[in-house]
Amino acid sequence: MFTLDLGRSANYCDGVNRRDFLTLGVAGMASLGLPNLLRAKDASTAATGTRKNTSVILLWLDGGPGHMDTYDMKPDAPAEYRGIWKPIRSKVPGFDVTELFPLQARITDHFSMVRSLYHNTGDHFAGAHRMLTTKDMGVSGANTAIKFPGIGSIVQRELGPRQPGMPGYVAVPYAMSVGVRPGYFGAHMVGAAYNPFETNGDPNATNFQVQNLNLANGLKLDHLNDRRSLVKHFDQARRDLDQRPEARTMDRFSQEAFDFVSSGVAKKAFDLSAEDPRIRDRYGRHQWGQSTLLARRLVEAGATFVTAHFGGWDHHWDLKKGMEDYLPKIDRLVWALFTDLAERGLLESTLVVLCGEFSRTPRMNDGGNGGAPMSMGTPGRDHWGNSMFCLMGGGGVKGGIVVGSTDRLGESPKSRPVTPSNIHATIYDVLGIDPKLNLFDPTGRPVPVLDDPTPISELL
Repeated sequence: MFTLDLGRSANYCDGVNRRDFLTLGVAGMASLGLPNLLRAKDASTAATGTRKNTSVILLWLDGGPGHMDTYDMKPDAPAEYRGIWKPIRSKVPGFDVTELFPLQARITDHFSMVRSLYHNTGDHFAGAHRMLTTKDMGVSGANTAIKFPGIGSIVQRELGPRQPGMPGYVAVPYAMSVGVRPGYFGAHMVGAAYNPFETNGDPNATNFQVQNLNLANGLKLDHLNDRRSLVKHFDQARRDLDQRPEARTMDRFSQEAFDFVSSGVAKKAFDLSAEDPRIRDRYGRHQWGQSTLLARRLVEAGATFVTAHFGGWDHHWDLKKGMEDYLPKIDRLVWALFTDLAERGLLESTLVVLCGEFSRTPRMNDGGNGGAPMSMGTPGRDHWGNSMFCLMGGGGVKGGIVVGSTDRLGESPKSRPVTPSNIHATIYDVLGIDPKLNLFDPTGRPVPVLDDPTPISELL
């Protein structure tokens, strides 16, 4: 077994840490039904009949922002529903956004908005599991374990990186859903080798440096090549005796792992200090802004699926204070990302998705959180999964379209209801993955990745 020690980092919830990265890359799938996994992958490629060079950036608003305060304003609703801020017109007629999004209002032709998304749960964990895996499977606050692979892990298994030397699936600065790490971003039954590579740290820090990009202490590149040649010798001898399909997969993992630490491509992509300071200013000099810029650098260099984590959206009270801090940051980084992608000629090959695990109650509360009014703070909004939003743009997805609508009070879809499965099916279409793909559980039983493999046709 070819193992390269890259140093220790924090444990995942499954006990795997980044010291195991290359070991898993070579052999971590050997006990996970590789023939079945290979058959599923081959079927996916054959079904789509196309190979695309597209990537995805998922901006994850952990905690759940409200649709009524962002992209689905209800100015004619009663005051306790319509909220604090007014809608403003955008570049696209009929596509209004909150007044806290003046920069995005200029570029709504670059992205579209799903206003009729729903999954009908107000549980943080159930909502995150449904948004990131599409599956219910009984996940809740009382049963938080991941029950199905997250979409990024499936993409990594199906496609890997777009360019040699890059990790295919990256989480900036970490993969976390509702405090569980890697949570529903994780690989589950397809194997820890498909968990995201986490950058850790604050990309806005002056001393920001991604760990695990260098060879272990005492190991030189020529020594690594010698060890790799030795492993190849034994692997070839084994394959001469046994032509099983597992060998091809191990070769791929070994090659990707070797490229990752030897080529220097990833190290260059992760180096934010090389970025033009004016571009860094454009995104905002804070963790969220610089995480988004790093995500752009990674897809430009050849990563396939990159997530950026923005937490703290659980505003049961003090909504005004929280949103007036967070929404301008989101406005700037979304505007900067689409503008930057367009200027670099990357917009048609990069899909941007912005969402959280659920939305917030259309009717504002009294700030008491079950106690006396205002006892916890100024009014806020509680959990709501019956009507939500999802921003999607780039990667061939049409811009300037509003998909669906909610009722007068914003409580449920009024037209064109959309589920998380439809969101995932659209992402798969952009990437060239068959949305009718099946995985195989540990018993060998095929399980469809999506219960409804229908993409959002208006966007494609």
